[in-house]
Amino acid sequence: MTDRAILRLLLTTDTHLTPRYPHRELPAELWDRIDAADVVVHAGDWMAPALLDAFEQRSRLLVACWGNNDGDDLRARLPETAVADVGGVRLAVTHETGAADGRERRCDARFGPDGDTPVDVLVFGHSHIPWDSTTPGGVRLLNPGSPTERRRQPACTYMTAEVRGGVLRDVARHDLPAAARRT
Repeated sequence: MTDRAILRLLLTTDTHLTPRYPHRELPAELWDRIDAADVVVHAGDWMAPALLDAFEQRSRLLVACWGNNDGDDLRARLPETAVADVGGVRLAVTHETGAADGRERRCDARFGPDGDTPVDVLVFGHSHIPWDSTTPGGVRLLNPGSPTERRRQPACTYMTAEVRGGVLRDVARHDLPAAARRT
């Protein structure tokens, strides 16, 4: 992918940009992080093909999937689950993992060492609730929340991380300031 010793990742999901919400836009802080990242991960619910176009133009590497609210145009361009090797870390991104109760067990069954798609890290979305846990099988589960629609959360969010020496490190959740969000 690249010979850089450190890869900077930007993780986001559930951007929900659509003509239905003409006031909603991605915060400038998120665009700045996208521009600076070596790898951008988006876990679906784009809702606007033009947003995918913008991410593709501004990302050095985009690892992305479609979400339940994405139409046929986005589903034709994106997989339901994307898998990539990112600096020695096997990463998958999918939109839905089901209810929080039992999530680690379900994700281990599919993405753990004995699953159909073994990975080190699974990035997912759908709930708009930030999540960071590790399954008993060792899969790191990350949901960056939503940068545009906080729902019942105290803030809109996204995540950053680094890959160094084939290991995911320095995962951080970022709360967007109230002025940056319009939900």
